[in-house]
This record gives sequence, structure tokens and C-alpha cells, in this order.
Amino acid sequence: MKTNKYILYLLSIVLLFPLSSCNDDFLEFYPEDKITSANFPQNEEDIELLLNGVYALLRENSIYNEGLFGFGVLDGATPNAFNWGNTPIARAGSGQLNSSDGSIVNFRWTRSYGIIFRANYLLQALDQVNLSEGDKNIYRAEARFLRGLAYSILAEGFGGVPIILNAISTEEARSISRASQEETWDQVMADYNMAIDNLGAEAPELGRATKGAALAMKMRALLYQSKFDQVLEVIDEIEALGKYSLFPSYEGLFKLENENNAEVIFDVQYISGENSQGSLHDQYCGTGTGSWTRGSRYVPTDDLVSAYETIDGSAVDPNNPYEGRDPRLEFTVVVPGAYILGYRFPNYTYPGGAFNHPGNRLKHLSARKYRIEPEADLPPSGQSGLNNIVIRYADVLLSKAEAIIETNGDIDEAINLINRIRTERDDVKITSLPKGLSQEEARAKLRHERRIEFALEGLYWADIKRWEIGDELYPLEIKDHNGDVIETKFPNGYLDFYRLLPIPDSEISLNGNLTQNPGW
Repeated sequence: MKTNKYILYLLSIVLLFPLSSCNDDFLEFYPEDKITSANFPQNEEDIELLLNGVYALLRENSIYNEGLFGFGVLDGATPNAFNWGNTPIARAGSGQLNSSDGSIVNFRWTRSYGIIFRANYLLQALDQVNLSEGDKNIYRAEARFLRGLAYSILAEGFGGVPIILNAISTEEARSISRASQEETWDQVMADYNMAIDNLGAEAPELGRATKGAALAMKMRALLYQSKFDQVLEVIDEIEALGKYSLFPSYEGLFKLENENNAEVIFDVQYISGENSQGSLHDQYCGTGTGSWTRGSRYVPTDDLVSAYETIDGSAVDPNNPYEGRDPRLEFTVVVPGAYILGYRFPNYTYPGGAFNHPGNRLKHLSARKYRIEPEADLPPSGQSGLNNIVIRYADVLLSKAEAIIETNGDIDEAINLINRIRTERDDVKITSLPKGLSQEEARAKLRHERRIEFALEGLYWADIKRWEIGDELYPLEIKDHNGDVIETKFPNGYLDFYRLLPIPDSEISLNGNLTQNPGW
């Protein structure tokens, strides 16, 4: 929401108070120079402030928490990338996560419930303000969209969770039980459906939710539940909007100058500047330059690089392994010999190449997607204004292809959709997949295409879990540029219970009615 002012410091105080009116015996007048539950909200501007407060929780300015959508950092919990250091996301990627871990466990739980709490507060506050019912329904729809998004993150990550739809007391919060995963997904659908029915195709303001955003997130929620017939129905509604298309440049999708293009259905908005509205993503996760290192918190792996095909489908030349590859490789990964920031690094080993953080032993590769270039344009730490895309039109095309394949529909139609991803952009032209594939063959092609198209965008983690393919991928050795093993991901193999995160120990200690997920 680039045009909005994220005024959240006062808001955090406001949200501590219940919406019920004060006792008449307590005070007969209220200070006019302070925000209290007695004088806030009063008008539409106050409602917009509350709404901005809900959207703001989608943003993340600490890479150690990896954000609700993970992006490249969450790919570190997959074969796509290596997260160095003893962080929870690194442990999630190596099979060493536990229920007391912070960011990926506690953060996803508490941040999601923060969104739910603020959305519920806004829904209740609307009754206090004099607005037309039509205007109220738009605000309600956005709040329900955001609440549905939060519940979808919880359902996908933890399974069934407590469902809270209004303000509750501390005592109630400490005694509420988990709903089933199906009931949690049902709440997601109810919230998204209300948003779909009340939002327009265009947002009232840049960055706010639209009907298309609600439909696309509903599509993803249905995909994650393997409800493929319904996925196809929702995609028909998305296409009927006539609004979205593939952006001509895959590389350009992740550039500042192309934000909010026709492929972007919903994204997390950032603003450059010194007021904590920017992102640290580029600073912590990008490759460095000749003058200084960067965090390189996640680094692409050789396993990901080897998954990229050649443009013409031929075998990779072992003497020139990065030549003639799918262009998306060098738009996503800084490989040996790549151009970056106007420099060329022919010998891509530290310290003459990637300039990854000295603590990161994987030094011959680095992340490029979402990286701001050239060097002169790099913002100060925490001031990147580059948005992070939550869902884009390519996901619609590949979700439709997957749904067709899984319902044993017209496999050639599904292949046509995959081939659009492979051939329709100006800067990505690789060999089209053949027609006449079996369902099993088409499924393998679809899964490969999703991995490549969305590499370092944080989707592969959920795909591995819902496809139940972890035992096919692990154990996986991560090697440095000398071929030495840095780490083995899931050295004892991938177990079924990894498909859900553990309920945080801190939450169970506060609420004895919360049960832990099996295996944790």
C-alpha cells in the first residue's frame, strides 16, 4: 500500500482496549488529545488507519523471521537453497526443527493471530462509525480477506487451529481449543468468499485487496487442499475479470520499475525510506559486491541449478555447465561467470566472486531474484522499496494445468498451459513440452515447472508437503565450490510429521487445551 501512511505506533495502543464503552461512573469526559477506545474510531479516516494496521502485519523487516510468505528464505527449508547459521529456518531445512524454535514456528503463529486480532477489531469497530453500508462492506471484505489469508497460513502450516472471530478475553484465549484442519480451511473459504462478493476488480488504493486477489488466494487454498474441481471453477472466475497476463520479461517481474504490473495479483507493499516501511530482504539475502559483503541468508544450491534445462532440451555441457540454460536460471541465481552490477566474476569463489557473508560456506552461488541492481541503486539497509509478490498470474496458469492433470482432464490442454510459461515471455524461450503425455508424465513436468518458475519465491516448501514427495528428495547433501559437503538436509530421511509445523511450546504453556501435532 505505497500511498498509505503506516501510522502504527498509536494503533498498537488503541488495539489494547476493548470496544465496549467505558463505565459511566469512571469518567464523564475524555481527553481530546489522546487516542482511546472512547474516541476512536470516529470516522472513515480512523477506519482506514485501522485497515492499514492490518495490512502492515503482512510486511516484515527482519529476515530472521522470514515473513509470512517466506519468499527465498523459506526456500532454504527445501532443496532449492541453503540457509546458513543456527537459525530456526536453517533447522527447518535440515530436519532439526523443534517446537521451541522461534521465527518459523512462533512467528508464523503469532503474526497470523496478530492479523486475525486486528481484522476482528476492525470488523467490530465498523459498527461505531457512520458510513454507508456499501462502504462498510468494502472494509469488511478487506478485513475478511486478510483474516482468511492469516487462517490459510495457519491451516497450511499447523493444521487445525483455534478459530477466533471476535474480541475475546485473556481467559478465553487461554482456554480455547483447536478446530480441525477441515474446519480451519472452511473458515478460510468463508472469509475469501465474503471478500470476493464485495470487492471490486480494482482496488480503492494501490496495494489493497481486489476481487482478483481474493479469488487467487482462494484458488491457492483449494489447491493446497487438493480440491482440483473447485480450483478450475475459481480460475474461470479469475479469467472472467480479463485483467491479468504474463509480464513480457521474467527478469523484469522482480524489478522496482515494473511493480504492480499485469502479472501481479497481490503483493506485499514496501516503501523506501527511513521510517521502517522498507524491506531488509535485499540486504540480508542478496549477493555482495567488490566493496562489501551481504548477508546471503539463503543461497541457491547446486541441486536447484541442476534442475534447470537447456534451452533446446539437449544435455548440459559439463565443460560449460551454465551455457545455453533456461534463461530463468541466471535471472534467479548468480552463477559462476555471471554479470552482476556491471562486473563480471569469471572465477566465482569467495572472496573474488559472490561476496556472500563470510560465515556462509556456500560461496560459488548466490540469489539474484528480488535483488536491486546496479550497485549505485542499492538502498541502505532496511530501506528497500521492492515489493514481494504473494501470487501472480503464472500461478493461475500452472494451478489450472495441475488441476486438469489431477482430474484426468485434457492432458494436452494442461501441457499447452505449461508451454505458455516456457515460451510466452520475451526473455524466456525454451523447448515446448510434447503432446500426448500420460497423466504421470504430465504430473512430473508440471511439478518441475512449478519448481523452476517459482524458485526462491517460497512456494516449493508447501508444494513438497502437499505432494508428499519429501522422502524422494532427502537426504540431500549440500556441497561447496570444492565439492565438500557443508550439510546434509534431513540426514535420517523425511518423516511424515514434517508436513506440519509444531504448535509453539510457548502457546501450549499458556493454554493447556492446545494439543501438539503428532511427532513433535
